[in-house]
Amino acid sequence: MQTPTLNRDLQTPPATYCNSLTAYSRHRTREVNIGGVPLGADNPIRIQSMTTTDTMDTLATVEQSIRIIEAGADYVRITAPSQNEARNLEAIAKALRRRGYDTPLIADIHYTPNAAEIAARIVEKVRVNPGNYADKKKFQIIEYTDAEYAAELERIREKFAPLVKICRDYGTAMRIGTNHGSLSDRIMNRFGDTPLGMVESALEFVRICRDLDYHDIVLSMKASNPQVMVQAYRLLVNRMEAEGMDYPTHLGVTEAGDGEDGRIKSAVGIGTLLEDGIGDTIRVSLTEAPEAEVPVCIRLVERYTRRPAHDPIPAVVTSPINPFVYTRRQTLEVDKIGKDNVPVVVVTPNAETLKTPGGLAALGYAYDAALDKWNIADMAPDFIYLRDRDLSFELPGTLKKIFDYHAWQALDAPSDAFPLFDLHAYLRVGRHSDRINFVTADLSVLTEEALHALSRDRCAVLILRTDNAHAMPELRRAAIEVMQHAPRLPVIVKREYHGPGEDDLMLYSATDCGGLFIDGLGDGIWLDAPSLSAETLNRISFGILQATRTRISKTEYISCPSCGRTLFDLQETTAMIRKSTDHLKGVKIGIMGCIVNGPGEMADADYGYVGSGPGKITLYRGKEIVKRNIPPRVAVDALIELIREDDRWIEA
Repeated sequence: MQTPTLNRDLQTPPATYCNSLTAYSRHRTREVNIGGVPLGADNPIRIQSMTTTDTMDTLATVEQSIRIIEAGADYVRITAPSQNEARNLEAIAKALRRRGYDTPLIADIHYTPNAAEIAARIVEKVRVNPGNYADKKKFQIIEYTDAEYAAELERIREKFAPLVKICRDYGTAMRIGTNHGSLSDRIMNRFGDTPLGMVESALEFVRICRDLDYHDIVLSMKASNPQVMVQAYRLLVNRMEAEGMDYPTHLGVTEAGDGEDGRIKSAVGIGTLLEDGIGDTIRVSLTEAPEAEVPVCIRLVERYTRRPAHDPIPAVVTSPINPFVYTRRQTLEVDKIGKDNVPVVVVTPNAETLKTPGGLAALGYAYDAALDKWNIADMAPDFIYLRDRDLSFELPGTLKKIFDYHAWQALDAPSDAFPLFDLHAYLRVGRHSDRINFVTADLSVLTEEALHALSRDRCAVLILRTDNAHAMPELRRAAIEVMQHAPRLPVIVKREYHGPGEDDLMLYSATDCGGLFIDGLGDGIWLDAPSLSAETLNRISFGILQATRTRISKTEYISCPSCGRTLFDLQETTAMIRKSTDHLKGVKIGIMGCIVNGPGEMADADYGYVGSGPGKITLYRGKEIVKRNIPPRVAVDALIELIREDDRWIEA
């Protein structure tokens, strides 16, 4: 086998990763047949989930697999942590076939090559994690010479090649799935804890497969941080094209958590990539019953069945955006909008909310009449849009009002109110605010002349909107126009929805807006949906900013979705930890059901709560073990005490 170049030049790859930044087009990959349900090429985007039962409990695993299948999954993944579980996959497969289900099964392997080699003879696909399968991961700092690096690759080849040959001979597909938190010492030393390291970790294994003439490969780059996840997949596609590879991709944000936060975080990561035509199969990793994941996947994917017919968007010839590295677009500061300020949130309250100060409590502004003061929550919006009707009471200083221009013009020079223009009116009228002028426009009216006029107004803030079904790319195209002709102009992203319920709007808005914030293009967000409350839209807005790591307003939980390796009830434990800690703004807590998912899969969590054995919990500070073998009945209290020791605890 030829030792590959160590790719030190990968730090500056060409900025290509999709067919088009403006026209929806699936990234073309090869077809991989998985038990008669092919993946990639022109096949539909496939959906999958993973069982949470003990794999040795055949009946429970079969029953849960059936629930996943009947919810709409194309594939079912089952953990095989040892040879016993791997062998029992045959009993599970036979039981499913007897009951009339022929859905392909996938064996999930981490540390046990011998289990993978057994499973590959039974199921239709195996998943291996390069950082766990044959690599060293002790979080040691070791300086590898080129010769030592090459020797490590040869050692990996010896361990990995037998599985590749079995898969080739049995027609079994393989997912090579890198996780951000499972990178080996060698990769960490050479490339760091980066998307680049994730990509190279997988490609080392892919090159072994290619050398052995095996190509039934699917690749994934999972992380709990959607920014890292998106950058890694983009870079993966870029590097595959450079090396003449066309393997399909499996998309997912690992350890996304539960409830609304888990859905928003997943939609930000998965949706951003689907918008650019990347992704051949997806899994939403929620800390819930696995069948609950499938409808979320379906709703994410179904938006793209008619997407090729979207209104055309002018092509991007040269993009100023680096898709592989997060960089916040630098703008002027307009009254705490833009520059280094966190993105602002704008909401449109209904008339009932605005009758009394108490109506704003749902938006995070609680008025204490006895003390005549406001208590302001971390998820309180910065602006409210009132159209043409003023309030009968004063607002706290942190909340400002936006009026339609004609209504603002009639006001008596208010210090807390600002005009909203459409672009044509802004260019036409004489009186503007000397603090903030909000100007609404879409791509069709953003002429070079108009943008130059806005750039001359140091009080202008552009509200970018679109009606295009291909919303995120049109908004991105408009932002590129701004970067070229009004480079310092702050931009607030606005999306309006008519029809979707709360669950769908949560996913749609996270997809439409999330990618823009991941690319550093937004200075604010404004969601508008007449059928939903301002409270709901405000909460979703803050959730999107939290998921993109651009405005942290609450505790973040990096919680694995459970599987047959899990050593405690993840849903119950996550709820218990959340109840005690959800007031700790900015603290990231990893909740992992087994040692496979901790400490590695917690990635950038501040603290970890990890199942390390039956009835045993291990606590981590970052990747460092601080307390071992704690009984579950006292483990949450021990976690709180650890946070106290670091002076990060506050009373609720």
